[in-house]
Amino acid sequence: MRRLKIGTRGSELARRQAQLVARALQKVDARIQVDLEIIRTTGDNFAGPEFDASEGTGVFTRKIEQALLDGRIDVAVHSLKDLPSRIARGLSFGAIIEREDPADVLISKSGLLLDVLPPGARVLTGSPRRKAQVLHRRPDLVCEPVRGNVPTRLKKLKEGDAEAMILAHAGLIRLGLSAEVTQRLDPVEFVPACGQGAMAVEIRADDDELRAMCAPLDHVRTRLATTSERAFLRALGGGCTAPAAAFARFEAGGDHLTLTGMVASSDGKRLVKETLIRPAMTEEAATEAGQQLAEQLLVRGVAELLGELAVGTRVKIP
Repeated sequence: MRRLKIGTRGSELARRQAQLVARALQKVDARIQVDLEIIRTTGDNFAGPEFDASEGTGVFTRKIEQALLDGRIDVAVHSLKDLPSRIARGLSFGAIIEREDPADVLISKSGLLLDVLPPGARVLTGSPRRKAQVLHRRPDLVCEPVRGNVPTRLKKLKEGDAEAMILAHAGLIRLGLSAEVTQRLDPVEFVPACGQGAMAVEIRADDDELRAMCAPLDHVRTRLATTSERAFLRALGGGCTAPAAAFARFEAGGDHLTLTGMVASSDGKRLVKETLIRPAMTEEAATEAGQQLAEQLLVRGVAELLGELAVGTRVKIP
């Protein structure tokens, strides 16, 4: 019997995702016994609405990764969008789980779609990326920050004065809350966070035994798509503090990757988007696709937008 300790955050969604990975590993080998180790992260310690760093900065993953490096856990399970675009030294991905729906969704009290919300309506979102795209599409709306896990955010919407909220569809699906959705936002038009909808199983880079155990969990097309998205973000030098996003997909099961990338100003007044299509059935090719798309956007002057937001970031992450 092999006993594994899986590290995860303590939210209901994080625990649900870790349990999904645990069951998948036990299907690979019924002799595996799994214990969950709940780790409170830096991001969990920021309760105020002024905290606006989430996607891709590592605030929800760094302490879990340190526990993995220290040998206190054997495996770490993350929402891939929470991980920085460069994996920590000494760690690697044992598997990227098949992606759930990558789209963002609107939850509206009145049942109205985004384009017909009344002028001045308040929309809750803790993401600079979502805020920028909402304001680009509807500059007459008001975006307000919100913090907390998914059930907490839903409660704040129901009990507060805001009209609507934007969340990731994948988390709602995994929590059995998809009935709350008013509108799915097309990920080509409203670009999601890099890696959104995918789960990462992280292991120590030198743990060949665990790598073999995790290999059957890996979904190749999800790995390739998210590899290109993360390469795009890495080439821009951005993280979640920049309204930058990418969405990659294989159309109709083909071997050509379609990658859409977006960078916006924090107020949404300027938004630059590009799409490229190229063969990408290896990680090297997927990485090159992401880098190429980033270069196309940099040529169009998005470095100024990225620098603008970096200067305005309010929260320093230890």
